Amino acid sequence: MIPSMSSRLTLVCASVALLVATSLGGCSVVPGAIAAFPGGSQADYQLAEPYPVPAGTAIVVRDSTAGPAAGVYSICYVNGFQSQPGETTGWLAEQPELVLGGATDPVVDANWPDEIIFDTSTNAKRAAIAAITAPTFERCADAGFDAVEIDNLDSFSRSGGALTAEHNIALAALYAHAAHRLGLAIGQKNTAELAIRLRDEVGFDFAVAEECDRFKECALYTDAYGTNVIDIEYSDNLLDSFARACERSDGLHSMVLRDRELLPDTARGYVFEVCSR
Repeated sequence: MIPSMSSRLTLVCASVALLVATSLGGCSVVPGAIAAFPGGSQADYQLAEPYPVPAGTAIVVRDSTAGPAAGVYSICYVNGFQSQPGETTGWLAEQPELVLGGATDPVVDANWPDEIIFDTSTNAKRAAIAAITAPTFERCADAGFDAVEIDNLDSFSRSGGALTAEHNIALAALYAHAAHRLGLAIGQKNTAELAIRLRDEVGFDFAVAEECDRFKECALYTDAYGTNVIDIEYSDNLLDSFARACERSDGLHSMVLRDRELLPDTARGYVFEVCSR
């Protein structure tokens, strides 16, 4: 849970630069070239377990603990506003001050009760969370991923009013700065209503949406990012049919239908379908 000194320095310096608009000696990092997002290309969402890239696919999202898919634009999934499943105990033991509600009354995600919500309410806490996340960003870059997507940006909506969108936008800005320093593009995850602000104020490069057709939000993403949008619809919760979703997407060619569990292609229940062009 505790990052290396170099990792902490890299992101703490970035945090300070953004928070107080000043420069510190020794904090200069030369960013690598950021690979352009292949907007409109066929995508796959492989968070549960990696498997061979389906034919025709040019974008693949995998978890930060997995390796990138070879030969395609690879996106690294990072849970940036809540703990990863299985890390709850570590956070409560080592950094309870960064958990919403603290050690005595931690606030959990009702849909994912093994994930606790980070307290993003102050500059100091946001800088500390960003520093702790630094090794994950570095691991993504070192492994050869092209980009990161940051999940649970909408954790403020599950905070019982303790957090606001402004708090999470401020942490997202630290993440974007850190990703770009490492030569990684960075993607917004969900929270469609903030897309324009997140593009303009944070500097997100693309969006990863879940069920934007089901919830009639796709236009909010494409208005902000154009074709730089991936949408995952789930086979158990379609508005009507995937074919109709493709018709309604109006050029959102990076729409993919997956099973809710995101199973590998050898598992029973695996679903993968893309919109025909």
